[in-house]
Amino acid sequence: MAITIKSRAELNIMRTAGRITAETLALLREMVQPGITTKDLDRAAYKAIKARGAEPSFKGYQGFPGSICASVNNEVVHAIPGKRVLHEGDIIKIDLGVYYRGYHGDATITVPVGKISAETQRLLRVCETSLWRGIEQARVGNRLGDISHAIQSYVESQGFSVVRDYGGHGIGRELHEDPHLPHYGPPGHGVPLRAGMVLTIEPMINAGSKETRKLDDGWTVVTADGSLSAQFEHTVAITENGPEVFTLLE
Repeated sequence: MAITIKSRAELNIMRTAGRITAETLALLREMVQPGITTKDLDRAAYKAIKARGAEPSFKGYQGFPGSICASVNNEVVHAIPGKRVLHEGDIIKIDLGVYYRGYHGDATITVPVGKISAETQRLLRVCETSLWRGIEQARVGNRLGDISHAIQSYVESQGFSVVRDYGGHGIGRELHEDPHLPHYGPPGHGVPLRAGMVLTIEPMINAGSKETRKLDDGWTVVTADGSLSAQFEHTVAITENGPEVFTLLE
């Protein structure tokens, strides 16, 4: 496992990549409404990223055609943007990567389309809270498993399940670097966290079973039982002063 420790100069560039990611997601959040297509969001993301002097990390990555992943309702991750129209009561996960001066930023939001049910709102709230429970553990002296356990224990206490098949990861010059970060597992295990490590923490949680399956397009992952799925993600640096979130708008 080759974990890269980022220098101060590298962290500065990654802060900017993270800010561009956050600004673009904020723009897309405002656009989400009934009647819009996932392709509309994808086009807007591409334009916004390019206007800020960056490139979309996902476009062309292992052949992926979009600038965003646009996963609706029971779609967990990696859905390709296209003609799908959003309807009142849907939820959409917008996953976005930005490549700026040789480094990546990566974040995801789950956005309600119009009015959603109280139980769906609870799914989103629990997912976002679990992300922050994980971030709180991203400290020098802790281990990777402390992040994983904080997320799993909270999510399961609220009656939801944590997706096992996909997780967070190191990030920097490459979009996906070591270490892999599961969002479940026992505390006190895994790689020791060191200042200068940068991770994505990105819990995916399901209203039903944790099981997933991949569709025939080779990308889109859905819940095996058709239940709703939510995801929130930030790019987080481990510093001597605690976690620093690069993809958060101040």
